[in-house]
Amino acid sequence: MVLKEIFQGVVEGDNKVVQESVKMALNEGVDPAAILNDGLIPAMKEVGKLFEINEYYVPEMLISARAMQNGMKLLKPHLVDSNIKSEGIVVIGTVKGDLHDIGKNLVAMMLEGAGFEVVDLGTDASPRAFIRAINDEDANVLAMSALLTTTMPNMEATLQALGEAGIRDQVKVIVGGAPVTDEYATNIGADGFAPDAYSAVKTAKFLVSHT
Repeated sequence: MVLKEIFQGVVEGDNKVVQESVKMALNEGVDPAAILNDGLIPAMKEVGKLFEINEYYVPEMLISARAMQNGMKLLKPHLVDSNIKSEGIVVIGTVKGDLHDIGKNLVAMMLEGAGFEVVDLGTDASPRAFIRAINDEDANVLAMSALLTTTMPNMEATLQALGEAGIRDQVKVIVGGAPVTDEYATNIGADGFAPDAYSAVKTAKFLVSHT
């Protein structure tokens, strides 16, 4: 019952219900893995499906993702104790020169809701910062965002820097943002393109499962 409440709370973006239900589940001795795998993750999948069929839009996704993230904050210490395997480690950031973060933040929250460990470098992230985080975290996915046509070239510059650092083959690279296209992603040598947060999760899962 409490897992259904967590699920529904996330889908409806009810932050209070999610936090209270997660606390209740933990107090009742529910396995943290079950709270994650049977409550939070399926809820974010449902949110993604609602977005795909145009019943939810970015504001609704953001509200649900924030509710999920607050539930995750309560759950994380218990997940560490449970030694739960993550879907993968994603380094994410908006490229150098670009200070836009709403889309990037939503992607980060959706990835976390799908079971990935997310290392968020924020905005204005340099190629060097991406490389350092990939090495430090042993990441297997890099997700880059750009909202300005003038900062898009920094995606290519980062990919070139990964090659020069000898780590390009260690990480799958996904790019996205309003001006970014599938064609551009292919031209600069990225492994995937995501036009929205739901697509980013699907692309990351696909790339990780095919490494």
